[in-house]
Amino acid sequence: MNARAVSPALVGRAAELGQLRDALAAAPGAVLVGGDAGLGKTRLIKEFARSVEGEANVLVGGCLELGSDGLPFAPFTTVLRGLVREIGIDGVAALVPRGDTGGLARLLPEFGEPESDAASGEERARLFEVVLSLLERLAERGPVVLVIEDAHWADRSTRDLLAFLVRNLGRGPVLVVLTYRTDELHRTHPLRQLLAGLERLERVRRTDLGKLTRADVSALVAQLLGQNPPPGLVERIEARSEGNPLFIEALLDDDGGLACELPESLRDLLLAGVQRLPDETQDVLRDASGSSTRIEHALLSAVSGLGDAALTRVLRPAVAANVLVVDGDGYAFRHALIREAIHDDLLPGEHTRLHKRYAETLEENPSLVSAGRLWVELSYHWKQAHDSTWALVAAWRAAGEARKALAHAECLAMLERVLQLWDLVPDAAERIDAGFVKVLMDAATAADLAGEYDRGIKLVTAALKEVEAADGARDTECWATLLVLRARMRYQMARPGFVEDLRAAVKALPAEPPTVLRARALSMLGNYVRVTTEIGAARDAAEESLAVARRLGDPLAEAEALITRYCADTDYENDVGLAEIEATAERARNHQVLLRYYVIKSHFLEGAGRHAEAAAVAAHGKELAREYGVARTQGTFLCINQAEPLVSLGRWDEAMAVMNHALAQDPAITTRTSLLVLTGWVALARGDLATARERLATSRDIKKLKAEWLKTQDYFGTLWLEANIALAEGRPAAALEAVRPVVDQAGMPDDARYAWPVLLAGAAACAELGDGAAGELARIEERAAGLESSGPLQRAHCLTFAAELARARGVLDQAAWAEAAATWETLANPYARARSLLRSAEALLAGGDHDAASDALRTAGDLAAELRAPLLAADVADMLRRVRSPRRGDASAPLGLTPREFEVLRLVAEGRSNRDIAEALFISVKTASVHVSNILGKLEVASRGEAAATAHRMRLFAAPKARA
Repeated sequence: MNARAVSPALVGRAAELGQLRDALAAAPGAVLVGGDAGLGKTRLIKEFARSVEGEANVLVGGCLELGSDGLPFAPFTTVLRGLVREIGIDGVAALVPRGDTGGLARLLPEFGEPESDAASGEERARLFEVVLSLLERLAERGPVVLVIEDAHWADRSTRDLLAFLVRNLGRGPVLVVLTYRTDELHRTHPLRQLLAGLERLERVRRTDLGKLTRADVSALVAQLLGQNPPPGLVERIEARSEGNPLFIEALLDDDGGLACELPESLRDLLLAGVQRLPDETQDVLRDASGSSTRIEHALLSAVSGLGDAALTRVLRPAVAANVLVVDGDGYAFRHALIREAIHDDLLPGEHTRLHKRYAETLEENPSLVSAGRLWVELSYHWKQAHDSTWALVAAWRAAGEARKALAHAECLAMLERVLQLWDLVPDAAERIDAGFVKVLMDAATAADLAGEYDRGIKLVTAALKEVEAADGARDTECWATLLVLRARMRYQMARPGFVEDLRAAVKALPAEPPTVLRARALSMLGNYVRVTTEIGAARDAAEESLAVARRLGDPLAEAEALITRYCADTDYENDVGLAEIEATAERARNHQVLLRYYVIKSHFLEGAGRHAEAAAVAAHGKELAREYGVARTQGTFLCINQAEPLVSLGRWDEAMAVMNHALAQDPAITTRTSLLVLTGWVALARGDLATARERLATSRDIKKLKAEWLKTQDYFGTLWLEANIALAEGRPAAALEAVRPVVDQAGMPDDARYAWPVLLAGAAACAELGDGAAGELARIEERAAGLESSGPLQRAHCLTFAAELARARGVLDQAAWAEAAATWETLANPYARARSLLRSAEALLAGGDHDAASDALRTAGDLAAELRAPLLAADVADMLRRVRSPRRGDASAPLGLTPREFEVLRLVAEGRSNRDIAEALFISVKTASVHVSNILGKLEVASRGEAAATAHRMRLFAAPKARA
C-alpha cells in the first residue's frame, strides 16, 4: 500500500469553496483568504479555479519573497504576462483606453518603452487606472477572477495597487481574491494595515481557513491511502499534525503508515520527505532553494550546471513526490515552507557559494530572468553572498528600474540599501557615477512620492548636513532644492518649519539670473503661507513668482504663480482672473495644473453662490481627470467641489453618491475631512444622528493639528458640524463651546466664507440659552462685524445672521427673516430657505398674522418633504399646530384657544394670579378661573406653570420687532 503525495479531492473546505463561488456571483468584490502555513490556501484556489472553468477567466499571480526587498508589482507582472500569452499584445491593447499600452510597459517590457520618463504620482495614478480599465474591459467578456497569492510577501507597490483596485471596482463582474499567511502577520507587518482598510469596505469578505476536524482528517487520510485507514492511525496523525493538511501529508510514509521516527520540529517534518529523495535530487533542490518559491527551468539548469535532459531526470523524483510542481516553464515548491526549510538547512559556506553562483549566472546571462527582476535579484544574491560592492551597484540599478516602474517604495528600499552599503565600498561614488548627496536626494524624493514623509525628512536633513559640511563653496542650487523638498514633506505632515525652509531657499537663490527653481519656490511659499494668517506675504510671494515665470517664458511656472495669487485673496464678486489662469494652464499643457484650475474655479463658483455652475465645472474637471487617468486620485479631490454645491442645491442623494465613492478611496486627511463634514451634515439633516456623530468623531482628527496650519474649510467645517449636532440634540451650551475657536481664530484664509455658518450656529445657541449667553453673543456679534464679506452667498449668511442675532435678543424680526428666505430662494438653496421661512412664520405668529404664518409654514413643509429632512419637517409641523384651528376671521387665537383665552394665557405666562387677570380684563375671578381651566385642558398640561412654560417655549408672546 503506497500513500499518495496529495489528496485527489479537496477535503474539509466545502464551505470556503462555496463562499468563493457566492462572492463571484455577487461580483464586483473581493475575498481575503487567510490561514496558517499549510492549511491549503493554494489548494483551495486551484479547486475554485477548476470549478469555475468555462464560467470565469481566472488570472493568478503570486508574490515573491524578494518582494519585500524591492521587486515591484511582481504578481501583476505575472498576470499580465499570462494574459499576453493568452490573447497577445494586440488583444491586451484592445482592452486599455485608446489602445495605449505605454503605461503597461512599466510592468512588462513586451509593451515597449513607457510613454513618459516621469516618475510622478500622476504617472503612477495613470498606471493604476490602466490596470483597472484592463480588468473591467476584460470583464465585459465574462467574469474575471484576479488571484494574488502569498500577499504577506507583497511589496508596497503591489499593496497600493491592490487597495486601489478593490476600492474602485465598478459594476463589472471582477472578483479579487487575496491569500496570505496569518502566522506571518506580526504586529507591525505592513499587510495588516491594508487588510484592516479593505475589511471596512462593504463588498469585501474575509475567509479564514481553520484546522481540519477529526472527520476531515480521517477523510483526507483515506483519500491519500486510497482506502480506509487502519485503526488508530487517524488519531495519531491528528494529534501530531493538529489538523494541518500539509503536515498530514508529510507524516504519512511511503507505505501508508505513520513515519517511524516522528520529527521533533516543523523543519524536520518538512525535510523528511526531501531526505527520502536521491542525493542528486536533493542537491538540485538545494540549488533551487536559493531562488524564490518559483524558478525557471533555464535558470536552474544554469545554476546547477546540468543540461536540460539531466535536470529533467534529476528533478522527476521531486515532482513525483510532490516536493516540486511543474509551473509553466519552470518549477515551484509545493509549499514555500519546504523551500525555506531546505534553504535554512544550508551550511554558511554553502549559502554564500550558492548565492554567488546565482549572481554570476545572472550577470553572464541576464535573459534567464525577466528584465524587471534582474537588478533586484542581483542585488539580493550579491548581498547574500556578502559581496557589498556588487550588491551596492545592483541596488543602484534596481532603484532606477523601480523608479521607471513608478514603484516609489521599492525604489526607496533599494536606495536605502545603497546608503547602508556605502561605507563598505570605498569607491562607491565612482562605481555608480553618483555622490552620496545625490543618493540621499534621490532617496528623499522617492520617499516623498511614496508618502513616506517621515523617512524623507530624515534623508533630506542628512543631505543638507552633507552639503553644508562639504569643502569649498556650498552648492546653492542643490541646497535650495533640498529645502524645497523638505518643506513639501513637512507641510504634508503638518510639521513646523515648512515656511522657514521655503524662505531660506528663496533667500539663497539669487534673483539674477531668474530661474524656474526660484519661481516655483516662491509659488510654493505663497501657497503654504496663505494657509496661515500671512495673506499679504502670500500675495507678495505669488507676485514675485509670476514676474520670474514671465521673464523666463515658462507657462507652467506662470500658471502655478497665477493660481497661488488668485487663492491668496479670493474675491467672490469677481471671476476675471480665472480666465487668465485657464488660458495659461492650457498653454502649459500640464494635466495637473489644468485640474487645479478646475478645482479653484468650482471652489469660486460655490463660494459665490453659483451652485449649479460649480457642480457642472467640478463634474467636467472629474471627466478630464478620468481622461488623464487620474479619476480616482486627483478626481477624488474634485468630488468635494462637486458634492458641496449639490448639497446646497438640495440634491442630497446625488451628493452622497459622489462623496461615498470618494471616501471609498481612503483619501488623505485634508480631503477626507471635508467629505466627512459634508456627509455628516446631510446625515444630520436627514435625521440620522448616529451617522452624523460617527462622521464628526472621525473628522475631529483635523483638530489635533495646530490651527495655524489648518485649511479653514476643514477646521471651521468640523466645528460647524459639531455645533449643529449639539443643537439638534438640545445641547446649546455644547454648541457654543464648538463655536468659540472660530470666534477666537480670526484672519484665516477664506475666513468669511467658512466663519459665517459657524457664527450663525453660535447665535442660534445663544437664542436657546437666553440672557445667560449675552456675553458670548456680544463676542459672536463682534467677530461677525469684523468679517470682510463678498459675494451673494456671504450676503445671504449675513442677512440670516442679523435675523438670528435679533432672535437671540428676544426680538422676532419678521422682515429680516422674510428677506433672508427670499435671498436663499434666489440662490436655489432650499434648506436654508425653509429654515428662514420657519423663523419668519414664528415672527408672524407672534405678531398675530396666522394666515401668513400658515402660508410660510406650508412652503417650508413642502421643501422639507422634498429634501426628506425629518428634523426640519418636525419643527414645521410643531409650529403648524399653533395655527391649525384658530377662529376664522380672528388670527389671534392659536392652538384652538379663543381670543379671550389667548389673552388670559398671556397674563398667565407673565405670572399673574386669577385676581390679577380678572382686574386686567375686567372680568370676575371665577370667570378667570374657568378660562384658566379651559386653557389647561386645551394645552394638555396639568398646571399654570406648565401652561406658562409652553407659551414661552413656543414663543407665543415674543416681542416682534417694531416696524418703522
